[in-house]
Amino acid sequence: MDPVLSITLLSIVLGALIVLVFFKSYFSQRRSDVQSIAEPELQPDHKKKSVKSSQLNSKKHHNKTHSHASDKDQPRKHHPLDVNTLKGHGDAVNGLCFSSNGRSLATACADGVIRVFKLDDADASSKSFKFLRIPLPAGGPPTGISFTDDSSSIVVATNALSGSSLYMFGEEKTTNETKQQSKPEIKWENHKVHEKRAILTLFGATASYGSADGSTIIVSCSEGTDIKIWHGKSGKLCGSVDTNQLKNHMAAISPNGRFLAAAAFTADVKVWEIVYSKDGSVKEVSSAMQLKGHKSAVTCLCFSPNSEQIVTASKDGSIRIWNINVRYHLSEDPKTLKVFPIPLPADLTNLHYDRLCLSPDGRILSATHGSTLQWLNVETGELLDTADKAHDGEITSLSWAPKTIPIGNEQKMVLATASVDKKVKLWVAPSLQA
Repeated sequence: MDPVLSITLLSIVLGALIVLVFFKSYFSQRRSDVQSIAEPELQPDHKKKSVKSSQLNSKKHHNKTHSHASDKDQPRKHHPLDVNTLKGHGDAVNGLCFSSNGRSLATACADGVIRVFKLDDADASSKSFKFLRIPLPAGGPPTGISFTDDSSSIVVATNALSGSSLYMFGEEKTTNETKQQSKPEIKWENHKVHEKRAILTLFGATASYGSADGSTIIVSCSEGTDIKIWHGKSGKLCGSVDTNQLKNHMAAISPNGRFLAAAAFTADVKVWEIVYSKDGSVKEVSSAMQLKGHKSAVTCLCFSPNSEQIVTASKDGSIRIWNINVRYHLSEDPKTLKVFPIPLPADLTNLHYDRLCLSPDGRILSATHGSTLQWLNVETGELLDTADKAHDGEITSLSWAPKTIPIGNEQKMVLATASVDKKVKLWVAPSLQA
């Protein structure tokens, strides 16, 4: 055989053997790799199922153990004094007030509708109060509301770019065959009552002092420096005063229609007397006295039910109760009867109240700061109770029912609050006992 051919054949055989050995080693290693990869995949899957099963059992056990603490499973907890929530408002509720007999509660809502809830003798905790809807004329939203001579007549303040307006709605009774229907309609209206300035507060009172004839007097306080007095039934302007301060914050009238007081971002509170003629009409509004004692701006005030005291709250962190039943015309100054610290948390940046209102018996003071509602003992200044988040937004108005309202089998004093959260809430008065 040719030596060259022999070498060539030997080389081919050796090469084939080398290739064969190489591929055998490669496939053997590949099989090992595949097995090493497949086994971990199977093991985690088994472990994953085991872990999932363990977590599921643990979760079931956890839920079963702590199901009472779940917020979704449990109804929302209410404050013990919260007895009812009047829903159905389409926007922020800017004001509310009770009728003099306590049987009706009117609310002023930014959705442009006045609602008059008929409480009558129904339980205050009832969920089915009937209410009357009174649509407002097109324009700005309502900012204040007050009943006039009876529970069927209401004065509403609205704000628009052109200025503030006052509307008085009364019921026009019409007979429709066999039944009688009540249709509220505008009895009088006044526009640009404070030029282009907005109305901040609107309060009404039954004029019963001196020679007053028992008519309802309405006080509108503008964001400027002027305050005006109106005859509730006729809409006639009875008088006006100027605080001569930088701007007004609020104004209120005493329940007997005698005094008018204003808080105007100063430490002093000015008080005027409404003087009535023999025929019962308003004769004049004269300066009566000033309440001096606070060290910082007075943010809110309210009169006592007997019209003889004023309660003020200031940014100096104090509450003062004043006796205004003095002979001011003989230069006798009003006296500070009591001074209490405002019982709000000390970490608040602004330690003050936004609104005050006294219970019909004059023994409980309700006060608000943002969405916080508090009740205080007027005699001792003791904090009776607090609702930290009485509403889901700022409280815009509060008012005590002038008379007790049935709750269950008892008659209770009831406070109403309105808020930007589109709700009105009814609260029962806390106990004065320690």
